[in-house]
Amino acid sequence: MRHLMNALDLTVDEIHDLIVLAEKIIQDPARFSEVCKGKKLATCFYEPSTRTRLSFESAMLNLGGQVLGFSSADSSSASKGESVADTIRVISSYADICAMRHPKEGAPYVASLHSKIPVINGDGGHNHPTQTLTDLLTIKNLKGRLDNLTIGLCGDLKFGRTVHSLIGAMVRYPNIKFVMISPEELKIPDYIRKDTLDANGIEYKEVNVLEDVLPELDLLYMTRVQRERFFNEEDYIRLKDSFILDSKKMKLAPKDMLVLHPLPRVNEIATDVDDDPRAVYFKQAQYGVYIRMALIMTLLEVIPEC
Repeated sequence: MRHLMNALDLTVDEIHDLIVLAEKIIQDPARFSEVCKGKKLATCFYEPSTRTRLSFESAMLNLGGQVLGFSSADSSSASKGESVADTIRVISSYADICAMRHPKEGAPYVASLHSKIPVINGDGGHNHPTQTLTDLLTIKNLKGRLDNLTIGLCGDLKFGRTVHSLIGAMVRYPNIKFVMISPEELKIPDYIRKDTLDANGIEYKEVNVLEDVLPELDLLYMTRVQRERFFNEEDYIRLKDSFILDSKKMKLAPKDMLVLHPLPRVNEIATDVDDDPRAVYFKQAQYGVYIRMALIMTLLEVIPEC
């Protein structure tokens, strides 16, 4: 039995196998429609989620399985003081696999220590492994490769866990370059710069104007610049529009550049970008279902003969 707490728990070869399996699902979803018949997925979400929880549930239903669980701590025995360890012991008797989201860093790991079924860290703290896997599938399927890419990361690079996870995953592939686009207040943390980028000899640069670097990007990964991250309102007002992608700025980008976003979007991508074929963030959300299907099958060891 195996759990997934962090995308980096998987080797490059294992990620490759997941992506290949997900691409087979994309090509022929009906072939996998009964693979998990008789299996149950428990979604134990201690805080609200739209995409992650529903994506897991959709994935299991697409595989012919069933779902059960709760969508907030208030609707579980956690509201009575039950520990995560005790909850997962009980859930292990009801389901075959569990996706967990918890506001406390390390809670899914604690659950995995006491679980009799595979536990997937659906989200939390610093790790969102299935979002990273979704990003990798999107890039591989739409760009045809995971190497030889110049990736722009734009917005909140200091607190954005999806950005940190993506950097950690992508540095394992050859000839990856990063362009960090953010306000000074939201630059990439020093530990990511030193322990991940510098330690792996990755080429990168940091800028604060999106338009200047758009022409050189293969991918642009957008995140929100949030007002509450600034020390004063004046700095936020001065900088916020610099990190909004619109159709005018898209004219500066290469014709084959892809725009990704983990969602939810607020105002960092104007709606006039949605119809641009390079805008793939809603397709990216759909790919999240396929990669979770592949992950569920892999952890349950029910992959059909190919």
